[in-house]
Amino acid sequence: MQKFTTLTGIAAPMPMVNIDTDMIIPKQFLKTIARTGLGKNLFDEMRYDQQGNEIPDFVLNQPQYRHAEILVAGENFGCGSSREHAPWALLDFGIRCVIAPSFADIFYGNCFKNGILPIVLPQEQVDILMDEARKGANARLSVDLVAQTVSTPDGQVFSFEVDSFKKHCLLNGLDDIGLTQEKSAAIAAFEAQAAATRPWV
Repeated sequence: MQKFTTLTGIAAPMPMVNIDTDMIIPKQFLKTIARTGLGKNLFDEMRYDQQGNEIPDFVLNQPQYRHAEILVAGENFGCGSSREHAPWALLDFGIRCVIAPSFADIFYGNCFKNGILPIVLPQEQVDILMDEARKGANARLSVDLVAQTVSTPDGQVFSFEVDSFKKHCLLNGLDDIGLTQEKSAAIAAFEAQAAATRPWV
C-alpha cells in the first residue's frame, strides 16, 4: 500500500450529503476483485449519461478537477453497503484524501486499509474548504498527516484527529497484509517451534 505523509493537490467540491457507496461505484462494477481499473467508473451514474457520454456539469468532468486528489464532501460520506470497491475506485481515479463532516464507519475504516486518508472536520471548517475547492485548480489544499493539519493557500490551518494506529499504518503504507508481514520472523519462529514440539500435527 502506498504511504501517505503529506499531500498538496487540487480539491474537488462535492457538497452533497449521504453520498453512498453505490453512487461512488455502482453495483454493476463489483464483479472484479482487482483493485485497479475502477477509476473510470467512479461516480459512473453522475459522470456519464445513458449513452456513455460525459455529463459536463459533473465536477470531475470539469477540466480544472480532472486531476483532483482531494474531495471535499458533505456529511455521512460513504454510507450504504460496505463494498471495499468504493475506496478502490476513488484511489484508482487518483483521490488520496476525502474531507467531510462525517463518514459511514465501514467506509471510513476501508479508506485507511487502502491508502486513503478520510478527514473529519466541523461543518464550518468544511464549508471554508468547500469554498476554497470551488476556486478550481489554482487553489490547492495541503494535507499533513504527521502534523494532522489541512492548510489553505491563504494560510488558514485546520487540525484534525486521527486514531494513532490508523495513522501509523498510513504513514508506513501498511494494510492488513503488511501488518502481518511485519511479524513474519515471529510467525516463522513459532511455526518452527510448533513443528519441533508437535511433529505429528
